[in-house]
Amino acid sequence: MDASFWDDLIFAFSLIQDWELLAMLLGLAYVFLIIKENIWAWPAAFISTAIYTVLFWDGQLPLQSVLNFYYLGMAVYGFWLWKQPVQASHFTEIGSRPLSFHIKFVLFGLLLSIALGWFNETYVQSKLPYLDAGVLVFSVLNTMLMVQKVLESWLYWLAIDAAAIVLYWQAEFYVTIILFMVYLVMAVVGYFEWRAKLSNQVQASKLG
Repeated sequence: MDASFWDDLIFAFSLIQDWELLAMLLGLAYVFLIIKENIWAWPAAFISTAIYTVLFWDGQLPLQSVLNFYYLGMAVYGFWLWKQPVQASHFTEIGSRPLSFHIKFVLFGLLLSIALGWFNETYVQSKLPYLDAGVLVFSVLNTMLMVQKVLESWLYWLAIDAAAIVLYWQAEFYVTIILFMVYLVMAVVGYFEWRAKLSNQVQASKLG
């Protein structure tokens, strides 16, 4: 690929005025592709979160900026992990976790959210310190479940996305609110699609 291609690409991106809109569209592509277990979900996520890292920092939501910086690394990790053959890692198949795991998961997330919210309120200029912290903590924890294809991660996204809508409304990221409203619907779709696939996996393992 010659240098003119990259020059043209950079020029095309320089013409885009609404970076929030571009990040939203790539975010939608990410969720659609991840429901389908398509590995190209992760490159879409990488570009989308790179844009949001800058936007949220400028919008005085520092923890959301940190969250999206974390997503950059997770996008790379997710891409690598999903490229592994099924025999190499059980994470490449959809799985579920027992109730005891989820109780510990929620309690741990709440404790971290309260601690980080206090720090955010005391030392960081944030518009909604505890809500900002809660969205950050549970998004970080739940992304690990998503990368590992844990079925219940879709249910956590329902709560996380609803909280994020409130947060972004207060911060006036209205285009992003539309994205997260779509995320709510897609989380429901993702849950039922993954549950059906998990059921098929269980049946196949019994037959095998």
